[in-house]
Amino acid sequence: MEWIDRAIEDYLVKTINTFPAVLVTGPRQVGKSSLLQMVVDDFEYITFDNPFVLQQAKEDPELFFMNHSAKLILDEIQYVPELFPFLKIKIDEMRLAALKDKSTEKCLFLLSGSQAYHLMENVSESLAGRLAILPLQGISYREQKNIKCALPFVPTDEYLDIRKKESLNTDDLWTMIHRGYMPRLIASQDDWETYYSSYVTTYIERDVNQLTKISDKGDFVRFMAAVAARSGELLNYDSIARDAGVSATTVRRWLQILESSGIILQLNPYHNNRLKRVIKTPKVFFMDTGLMAWLTRWITPETIQFGAKAGQFFETWVVSEIVKSFLNAGKSVRDLYFYRDADQREIDLVMEIGRTVYPVEIKMTARPNKNMVQAFHLLEPVTEAGDMKLGAGALINQNPELIYLDKGTRAIPVGYL
Repeated sequence: MEWIDRAIEDYLVKTINTFPAVLVTGPRQVGKSSLLQMVVDDFEYITFDNPFVLQQAKEDPELFFMNHSAKLILDEIQYVPELFPFLKIKIDEMRLAALKDKSTEKCLFLLSGSQAYHLMENVSESLAGRLAILPLQGISYREQKNIKCALPFVPTDEYLDIRKKESLNTDDLWTMIHRGYMPRLIASQDDWETYYSSYVTTYIERDVNQLTKISDKGDFVRFMAAVAARSGELLNYDSIARDAGVSATTVRRWLQILESSGIILQLNPYHNNRLKRVIKTPKVFFMDTGLMAWLTRWITPETIQFGAKAGQFFETWVVSEIVKSFLNAGKSVRDLYFYRDADQREIDLVMEIGRTVYPVEIKMTARPNKNMVQAFHLLEPVTEAGDMKLGAGALINQNPELIYLDKGTRAIPVGYL
């Protein structure tokens, strides 16, 4: 299977040179451990999928460290919370020795984990201030096409000038949306149906059951399908509960599991003291359109492209690509929002970068026009206090040309993501 260069590599190397420990989190099988092994060659690799290694690490952490190198890649670290206090001790010993010798601190541990909920709990208790956390998602469209631009998508002149030199031909867009972002599926000819069926089974048995016991796996699969069917919509616990056949309380708990696993993103509504009558309900997005398609039974690219849910898949894919562009550049996605008011007027994506707000609309159309971005003026009140400004607006669409819709808004081809 051919290796695909990951856009986050440069930022990861920079982080390794800065922190004594680095944790790469993300969904199962997105390439976390492979990435860590590719960027360093002087770390010993240990996976806790090996039951003998796992047993020793749990029962005698001190002996475990005596039996291994000083610099370790620890894969699936969430299975061994017993190691975290010892990681802290090893890091503090290294820091003290570096201080005495007036030498540079070293990175000792590269960690990976697919269950962020437990990981964050242990990190906050043991490794606060000692660990950098890098979320990783699957293969982006840029990575698949070997695009070198590592900037997060923000519709500025600088970004568009750079991306114009490497803009993508999106003839295979719907195949990409259907195939999904898993490295194994992109770099091989593995059967799509078999892969995702096995993926969901493994995910429930390994990650989900670690957090909460599922008595009926079918309930959780129906729940995932109900969420996938609502990707890009306002979160409605009762509606999901009815489709899944479980309680709304269970839905809330299970949504936390999907989010901590990196399977979904909850996008918060944009709030500003100058904006009135905005709603407070988040939107939910599936981060892998391939998994979304498998769960909702859209079995070919053509059925998605020409089906009733094409716009929903297109918006989900665009949002997931933008999210990946931020994460791969080492940027937080906490500044990404959407806008919706009590009159149901909506802007698909709002970016607050520094003190500038950028509105983004997402349309599957190849015929963009200024009427599609009329809602952008709703953000104008944020500038009234004088400390915020409204940046360039963007309409992401399928027209291959970069077009000005008015003085401050451009229709941007989806190939510029």
